[in-house]
Amino acid sequence: MASLLWKINRIIGFRLAHTLHKMTPRPLVLCGPSGAGKSTLLKKLLEEFGPHFGFSVSHTTRLPRPGEEHGKHYYFVTREEMEEAISKGEFIEHAEYSANLYGTSKKAVDDVLSSGRICILDIDTQGVIQVKNTDLQAQLVFIKPPSLEELKKRLEARGTETEESLAKRLNTAEKELEYGAVEGNFHKIIVNDVVEDAYQELKDFMLPVLKEKNGD
Repeated sequence: MASLLWKINRIIGFRLAHTLHKMTPRPLVLCGPSGAGKSTLLKKLLEEFGPHFGFSVSHTTRLPRPGEEHGKHYYFVTREEMEEAISKGEFIEHAEYSANLYGTSKKAVDDVLSSGRICILDIDTQGVIQVKNTDLQAQLVFIKPPSLEELKKRLEARGTETEESLAKRLNTAEKELEYGAVEGNFHKIIVNDVVEDAYQELKDFMLPVLKEKNGD
């Protein structure tokens, strides 16, 4: 009898674990240098498959850019507030970039995953390294510009960079591109030269994930 109960409990536990796994889709991580076009591709993905995805809104200590809204594009907080939250273990990943802190809170990801949607994380390479050390089993996609020169033109076109901040961003971009080029660091690398082509690559990569999520 004890043996029979053990087998029943094991079967129930296996089925429950399988159901929970099916209910919790793997997050999608988009990574790449500032100016590579991650936001543009993300916008197109959400426009086409919005109900299947949830955007993990990151925290940052930088000031909002024109048109950015608190709680929609970022949670804009002070350095003191963010450092305190990090010390309490409230973040899955965090990094300092161009003298500002950025990070993804556990709550932001849990809110999306608990709804059965694929959680999107827009993070840098430091964040990717930290996410790899979690149990999220994320799909890792690296978005890169066709060249550093093109990246420089895109950043200059924003009109928000000083000569010093531009130099810092390009220096950081070089390091990120080096990390992105290492085999095995990402599941997919997309060169964002022509937006429509880059989006098609991202879409083709995610379609099998969407089918798995929907049980197809």
